Amino acid sequence: MVARTPPLHAPMTQFSTRDNQLVVGGQTVTELARQVGGTPFYAYDSGLIRQRVAALRGIMPPALHLHYAIKANPMPAVIALLATLVDGLDVASAGEVQLACASGMQAGRISFAGPGKTDGELAAAVAAGVVVNLESEGEMRRLAVQGERLGITPRVAVRVNPAFELKTSGMKMGGGPKPFGVDEERVPQMLDELAALGLAFQGFHIFAGSQNLKAQAIIEAQNLSLELAARLAEGLPVAPSWVNIGGGLGVPYFPGEQPLELDSIAANLAHLCEVAAQQLGGAHLVMELGRYLVAEAGVYVAEVIDRKQSRGETYLITNGGLHHHLAASGNFGQVIRKNYPVCIASCMQAGEQETVNIVGPLCTPLDILADKVTLPRAGVGDLVAVFQSGAYGYSASPHGFLSHPSPRQILV
Repeated sequence: MVARTPPLHAPMTQFSTRDNQLVVGGQTVTELARQVGGTPFYAYDSGLIRQRVAALRGIMPPALHLHYAIKANPMPAVIALLATLVDGLDVASAGEVQLACASGMQAGRISFAGPGKTDGELAAAVAAGVVVNLESEGEMRRLAVQGERLGITPRVAVRVNPAFELKTSGMKMGGGPKPFGVDEERVPQMLDELAALGLAFQGFHIFAGSQNLKAQAIIEAQNLSLELAARLAEGLPVAPSWVNIGGGLGVPYFPGEQPLELDSIAANLAHLCEVAAQQLGGAHLVMELGRYLVAEAGVYVAEVIDRKQSRGETYLITNGGLHHHLAASGNFGQVIRKNYPVCIASCMQAGEQETVNIVGPLCTPLDILADKVTLPRAGVGDLVAVFQSGAYGYSASPHGFLSHPSPRQILV
C-alpha cells in the first residue's frame, strides 16, 4: 500500500521576509513586538488590505458596490482605512454603528443587521440615519415607534431568509428555520405593513451563507438571491434602491483548501448587475464582505516561553492561546479541529526541522495553536505566527478567560 501524502496548506506568500524573519507592513515581527510593547499581538498589513480591495475592484463589475462587514475586524484603524476604500459599511450592534459613523462613512451607506436589536439600539440607528435591516415584523413595529418618538422617518431594508441555502458554506445564514431575517413567504405581507407604517424602504438584504470556496455554489446563491429580490419587488410602489446579496467569499484556512477562483463569479455578477438595473428600476447590487477583505492581511504573534518533552512529543508553550485566538484553537465552529497555517516567525528558514505541538499557557487541553506541525527548530524567546488571522481573531476570543492579559493590536 502506498502511503498518501497529507494535504498541505495553501502557500502563505502574501508576506515577505527579512533577516530570516516574517515581515508585516514593512517591519519584522521583532520590530513590531518592540513597537507594541511586547507579545502577544495581532498585526494587520494595510498594504495587503489595499491590494485586496484593488484586486476586487479590478475584476468585479464597476456597478457592484462593495461593503465591509466590520464584525470581521472592528479595530477602529482598520475600519477607518476600509471606509476610504469601499462603498459602505455593514454593522451588527449599536457599538459598531458608532464605530462606522466615526470612520467618516455617510450614514446612508451604513446598514445595521442582527436579530436581537434592542429599542435603544433601534433609537440610536434612527438618530444616526443608518439603514436598519429588519429581521422580523416585531422589530419593524418597534422601529416605527422609535421613529415616531424621534420625529425621524427610519430608513429600512428587509432582511430575507430565503428558502434556499448557500451550499458548502462554512456558516449557513439562510434556508430553513433561522433566527436571521424574515422567511421569504412572509415578506409580501410585511412589505404592505411597512408601507402603512411610513418607513423609508431602501431594499433587500439576502445573506445565504459565508466562508465558501466553491465558485459555482456562490454563483448559484447569487442568482437565486436576485431572482428572489425581483419577485418580492413586483408591485411595490417604490423600487428598491439596492439589493445586498451578502458575501460568502471564503479564504483558505486548512490543509487541502485552495484560494477561491473569482473569474466566473465576477462574470456572473456583471450579468446580474445588468439584470438588476433592468428589472429592479436601476437598483444596484451590494456585495458584503468581511473576512475576504482582512483575514489574509493579519497575523497573530505569540512568544515561546517554554519548551518541553512529554512521552516522545515536543511542546512549544507560548504566552498566547485560545483566549486570544479562539478560531485557531479549533473552538470557533470547527467540528473536527484542523490547524491554521503557522510559522516560526523569528526563524523562517532553518536547517533543522522538527514536529511539534504549539500550545498556550491556559489550564485546559483545548488551548492548542498547532497540533503536530513540522517547523524549524524553535526555543524560548522565538516568535510563533498564526496566519489568516485578520478576521474573527481578536474580537471573537474570550480575553477574560483565566484573567491573562489581552493581546495588543497594530495596523501597519
